[in-house]
Amino acid sequence: MKQLVLPLILILLLCSCASLKMDKRFIDGVYEASCGLCNFDMTGDDCELAIRIEGKEYYVEGSTIDEHGNAHAEDGLCNTTRKARVRGTVKYATFFATSFELIQE
Repeated sequence: MKQLVLPLILILLLCSCASLKMDKRFIDGVYEASCGLCNFDMTGDDCELAIRIEGKEYYVEGSTIDEHGNAHAEDGLCNTTRKARVRGTVKYATFFATSFELIQE
């Protein structure tokens, strides 16, 4: 029995590691951007920059909500949803931005 348990544990561990690596994709395009807490109903304690890609929301690393003006102004990201041209990678349920620019409307 012990001889079967160890190989089974190793197989399960390898499969779980492989699935984490697969959660990675390159993103380049225009998507909705806003405050994840205020407008996308995401969990968290503070106002943070988030984007919506194909109906799924992700917090952003590599850019902050404060880099895009006063978040709590009338037209700020806590009060409105804007379009942004973004480039980066989604991995581990977070968007890692290499480029993030709000589009002037």
